[in-house]
Amino acid sequence: MSGTTTAAARRRRETGAGANRWVVLVVLCVSLLLVAVDATVLHVAVPAVTEDLTPGAIELLWIVDIYPLVCASLLILFGTLGDRIGRRRVLLLGYALFGVASAVAAVADSAEMLIAARALLGVGGAMIMPATLSILRQVFPDRRERAFAIGVWSAVAAVGAAVGPLLGGFLLEHFWWGSVFLINIPLMLVSLPVGRLLLPESTGERDGPWDVVGALMAAAGLFGVVLGVKRLGGGEAPLSVFTAVPLMAGAGLLVAFVRRQRRRWHPLIDLKMFSRPAFSTSVGCIVLAMLALVGLELIAAQYLQLVLELSPLETGLRLVPLTIAAMAAGLVGAKMLQRFGPRTMVCAGFCLTAAAVVTLTAMGTEDNAPLLLTGFVMLGFGLEVTLFGAYESMLSEAPPEQAGGAAAIGETSYQLGAGIGIALLGSVMNAAYAPGLATVPGVPAGESAAARHSLGEAYEVADRLGGGPGDALREAARHAFVQGLHMTLLVSAGLLLLGALLALRLPRAMECAEPSTGSAAGSAAGVPGPREASGAPVRAR
Repeated sequence: MSGTTTAAARRRRETGAGANRWVVLVVLCVSLLLVAVDATVLHVAVPAVTEDLTPGAIELLWIVDIYPLVCASLLILFGTLGDRIGRRRVLLLGYALFGVASAVAAVADSAEMLIAARALLGVGGAMIMPATLSILRQVFPDRRERAFAIGVWSAVAAVGAAVGPLLGGFLLEHFWWGSVFLINIPLMLVSLPVGRLLLPESTGERDGPWDVVGALMAAAGLFGVVLGVKRLGGGEAPLSVFTAVPLMAGAGLLVAFVRRQRRRWHPLIDLKMFSRPAFSTSVGCIVLAMLALVGLELIAAQYLQLVLELSPLETGLRLVPLTIAAMAAGLVGAKMLQRFGPRTMVCAGFCLTAAAVVTLTAMGTEDNAPLLLTGFVMLGFGLEVTLFGAYESMLSEAPPEQAGGAAAIGETSYQLGAGIGIALLGSVMNAAYAPGLATVPGVPAGESAAARHSLGEAYEVADRLGGGPGDALREAARHAFVQGLHMTLLVSAGLLLLGALLALRLPRAMECAEPSTGSAAGSAAGVPGPREASGAPVRAR
């Protein structure tokens, strides 16, 4: 009897029965808000950073991209480490590192220092992101409740996306650009003690040693692949040493990682999860959604500020409808998923997002507020519906003991898609933008070449030239940027339609195990029912 009691107590601790699971959800959402705000707050500050630190084109790309690059590289490492040593422990360490890195970024006086601080933020984010999802998977074993919790979780992510530009715009109106990083510190100071007090500790399987070598191989492989793609996006030749070597080395390490995991008795990640169509398809949908869209967010911020000449605060306000629509989709996502099923929901989300992107191709050099409002609302709702359905299906397919690894795979897909998307869409944008400035009357060839690097540089060259040539260059650059934006939007629409086709492999319906009286009571207390306690996931057909 005492052994049974001890086992039950351990189960309650691991699933969060010691604390109300809805309170746990609130704490986890604050954790996500911390990361989501930082992911978007820098976008409106890019022009101010460029003016103050005068980074080169590659340095500016690193300032923006190093956070998702490092974060994507380390998610598997920290996600599986959380399964081993405790997800709450890794989460709290992430809080602390995130706060320290934010303080360093705020006082950075060079591009190199800011890049290093953003890299440390990426490490902290890699600790936080999979831990929030894996703890959520543990404390909500019932799929219906978990779907609602994921909806709230994803709605908070949308709030973070809105709060970031708004806070960033407000702070830039009154303070220096480094202040956009200081908003992380109060959140960390609150989250650290509250998380230590309220969050339950949970772990996965502890059989066998943790594969340190495999974790480092995965991190180095992902870093190399995304770095190579970033170089391509920065204009490097495909056969350049700085492009080909990272790509080949990264791909080789990832192949070796997969082979190593298949041979081990106790792998970091159970690759058999990918044999489940719902899991592998969900991962692919997440990658495609972010691949198509994340670069547009940065481009949109540049369009609003540099083409329409809106202030940072006005830019943040223009993006609010997108985020409100995403919040609404997150809050109604659970009911939509139960009514329509993963296949219809994700496919429709992709199609709606593609329609939004095509609608936005009507943007020009003059402000069209109704068009932007319509496009952003469609974009926010469609993207959130897509990601919600994909994440819920992926987590529900993963065994509870693999929650950290599954969450790491999902977040790696998100970040990998984001990093590649910025590079890919940036390459498309540059390829479409540069020819428009090849021959501008009155502009010397050298100045024209410098203006082709970016719209910001074109404006700087125009200011130096002044007079008629400067005005001509500024106008040509604005038109070239808008044309490049149109081409980028069309490429994104094509990727989104490809995602809609991929989503046809998802299950038709969301099915949950019918809980018995005992299991229903256990679920209400945060204790898994008989089917879930055995380690078998709640699966959709």
